[in-house]
Amino acid sequence: MNFLDRAILFFSPRWAYQRQAWRREYQRNYDSGSMDRLNAGWVPFNATAEQTDRGQRDIIRARARDLERNSDLVEGIIGPLERNVVGIGIRPQAKVMKDDGTENEDLNRQIEELWEEWIRPRNCDVTGQQSFYEMQQMAVRRTAVDGGIFFTKVYTNSGPVPLSLQAREVDELDTSRVSFAGMVGNRIVGGIELDKYNKPVAYWFKKFTPDGYYTGESERIAADKVVFFWKKIRPSQIREISPLAKTIPRVRDVNEFIEAVSVKERILACLAVFITKQNPTGIGRGVKIDEKSGYQQRTLAPGMIHELQPGESISAVNPSGQSSNAKDFVSIQQRLAGTGQGLSYETVSRDMSQVNYSSARQGLLEDQTTYKMWQQFLIEHFCREVYTEFVISAVLAGQLNIQDFWQNKKKYLKHVWIPRGWSWIDPLKEAAANAKALETGQDTLARLCAERGEDWRDVLKQRAAEMKFAQELELDITGGGKRNVPAN
Repeated sequence: MNFLDRAILFFSPRWAYQRQAWRREYQRNYDSGSMDRLNAGWVPFNATAEQTDRGQRDIIRARARDLERNSDLVEGIIGPLERNVVGIGIRPQAKVMKDDGTENEDLNRQIEELWEEWIRPRNCDVTGQQSFYEMQQMAVRRTAVDGGIFFTKVYTNSGPVPLSLQAREVDELDTSRVSFAGMVGNRIVGGIELDKYNKPVAYWFKKFTPDGYYTGESERIAADKVVFFWKKIRPSQIREISPLAKTIPRVRDVNEFIEAVSVKERILACLAVFITKQNPTGIGRGVKIDEKSGYQQRTLAPGMIHELQPGESISAVNPSGQSSNAKDFVSIQQRLAGTGQGLSYETVSRDMSQVNYSSARQGLLEDQTTYKMWQQFLIEHFCREVYTEFVISAVLAGQLNIQDFWQNKKKYLKHVWIPRGWSWIDPLKEAAANAKALETGQDTLARLCAERGEDWRDVLKQRAAEMKFAQELELDITGGGKRNVPAN
């Protein structure tokens, strides 16, 4: 209220009230922006992503990990992502082309055979414990829980290719490494060294002993030797934040509700009584005393007859209320928690009792869109980087003899990734629909094969080989019977 309003209020409270009422109505463009009594306690503020996340990043990550260890509801979210995004692995196919436009089959096969040898745990993991596809699974899980994960490139003399990966958790960033305004050189924010465009130049990692204790020292690793796998959702964001941040409170409420219902059901399954005395007496020798309450304990046994003392009466403990609404409450919370992570209720709960073919297919298509976005993100920010470094390391080590590699590096690094596909809900209906779409030109074989995690060229080659072999055996594999060969 300005000086004029206060002056008017002094001489004419009615006029001042009308001015305030008209001003509120005139300035009310959005209900969500009003500051009436319903929104009086909702006063957020705008800040950069790092300012918003920095203060609560660690506690959110710790709570997300706690739920990962102890909550089956959270596992119902993480598990489907891990299984459907990666599955048994997102695999590469080398696509080096000859000058005449055909594929260089010999070189492609050589690259893929060397890749299959390198991805074994003893070769691709510096600790020798995980295969590359297991690292893909861990990358999805840690990003879904922690918000991100690091993979540093380590160059060793062991294995077919002098390259290994070292997985690091986001906790290992040395957040004590910071720079202040006015300092000369690159800025350091949250353990990440940035240039003037906020592009990472290097990462500062803490040094730990083998049993996990911080030594007080840190090491600087250049950004081109580090793969920081995390999802950026704001332009000003520098570091990760757990995607479970919006889901943690809801899962916590469900866990506490289920615990309360479980305690109630355990009480109902027992016969609990209180003995009331009009004239309490002292406690005799040999009587059990409850350590928590300090009261005398007695137990009941089947068929027991016990005489009460004069003045004593029994009151049975019978908690009121039913737990029939627990299912509805939990299912609603699961639905909301899954929605917050882009997954359907049926996926996170494995409850298919309320779906039909149409609704199941629609839910599956939406879930697959979520999985495909994760797959593309994993390929672009992790898999391609590793494959490129793998081929370069193989050339430098002499495992791939390519004379003009450095002059035509783009040509020899060409490849595609085949992600996990999904089976049909109703094979007969899906096959008929796909056949009709191909016949009418509404779809392509390349897209249909990609949905199932296959390469259409490989499908046609394999199909041609099967048809040729069937002809040699005089079999009609389209009809399922033996050919009628005319007698000589």
